[in-house]
Amino acid sequence: MKKNVKSGGKTGELLKLRDAALQLGISFPTIKQWIYKKKIRSIPTAGGHHRIPQGELDRLLFRTRGRTETERKLVVRRVSGRNQLVGRIDAVRISGLMAEIKISIGGQQITSIITATSAREMQLKPGQTAAALIKATEVMILRVGS
Repeated sequence: MKKNVKSGGKTGELLKLRDAALQLGISFPTIKQWIYKKKIRSIPTAGGHHRIPQGELDRLLFRTRGRTETERKLVVRRVSGRNQLVGRIDAVRISGLMAEIKISIGGQQITSIITATSAREMQLKPGQTAAALIKATEVMILRVGS
């Protein structure tokens, strides 16, 4: 269930715990524990249930553009690396043979240097969702979604 609310001048969706857990790729018991440990903010309903604002999911940025768990795994997990951080591209700077890609992930920023050809082939642009794949000492960029 999704419900729109206004809080602090921003409109956002409130999601049931199961829906939020699905988007985050975690279990229902895990999201309950996160609420109790104040790792994720929830809004109580009149009936004593919890709802998670969409902004909280965006803050955690484990979210991709897939609507189901299967779609998300197909989009992000085509590579065998486990250390994938999904975020939004802040900047793409192409100069000569190299490109600098800056991705914002949960209020932090990761910068990766890749070839200009790769950046052009992936058609990387600010505002797109992308994943930083951290493999050993290398950080690779994956384009997520369309």
